[in-house]
Amino acid sequence: MRAIVVRKFGATPEVADMPMPEPGPGAVRVQLEAAGVNPFDQRMATGFLNGTLPQDFPMILGVDGAGTIDSLGSGVRRFAVGDRVVGKFLTPPAGHGSFAEYAVVPEDATLVPIPVGVPTAAAAALPTAGGTAQDLVDATGIQPGQIVLIVGATGGVGSFLVQLANIAGAHVIATARGAAADRMTRLGAAETVDYAAGSVGDQVAARYPDGIDILFDLVSPPTALTGLTALVRGGGTVYSTIGSADEDALRARDIKGGNIESKARAPELARLMQRVADGDLVVPIDTTVPLAEGPAVIGASSARGKTVLTI
Repeated sequence: MRAIVVRKFGATPEVADMPMPEPGPGAVRVQLEAAGVNPFDQRMATGFLNGTLPQDFPMILGVDGAGTIDSLGSGVRRFAVGDRVVGKFLTPPAGHGSFAEYAVVPEDATLVPIPVGVPTAAAAALPTAGGTAQDLVDATGIQPGQIVLIVGATGGVGSFLVQLANIAGAHVIATARGAAADRMTRLGAAETVDYAAGSVGDQVAARYPDGIDILFDLVSPPTALTGLTALVRGGGTVYSTIGSADEDALRARDIKGGNIESKARAPELARLMQRVADGDLVVPIDTTVPLAEGPAVIGASSARGKTVLTI
């Protein structure tokens, strides 16, 4: 089968022929049709998991994927051959991911049915980015009417976070400019801030001199995040998804939150998929790329939504 692999940490991703995987007891094999691309894929290729999980080389990259179950290991009870499923294809040993024509995953991993009417590509774009956004909303406990600033709103996580925060009743401020600002408004942002028109902090402070309730920052390095944190009033919440928060400094100002890594599993993914099926959550796909061209987009960022590999 064809797959995108790295042969060692730091190597350039390449398309290679790999053996067909076979499901062992309690596992299923998925014939993949689409795979979502995330920043984590590049981190995985450069060795982020070294020392954390065992791994096999050549390492097949990719976490998010969707397709149809075509083979079952012994003892599988939750799924049947022919089921359309979506999930996360990262289980020990790492290196048997979703950037491939087939992948094997335990049935009790983060794997759920795709509801009728949801396109496979949309499903594949959801697990990591959507799960991270859902974790942020759940961890914060947004209350209706709270003022929420989302920095880095136009990417994959941000596009879902704008929608979920709006559904929770927040007044959402999204950083965006030009056509992306219009898209954020359509997704549920009450207003936008053009980060190219001057300091985001100054612009928000001018509009909200009494402060905001919640800051979700998906992109800022520590120094920039410290400046933006000044916008949040005491008792508020700040979360960084890239490890930039100084948690001791937040506590000193009576601010909750800190750094967060997504722990979303099957229940959260199933909830998100149902929102998509019900039409409450839009999956913004910027680009679809065939598997053969996939190495060129690993590590590339999209400010307009998700990139999905078609397989």
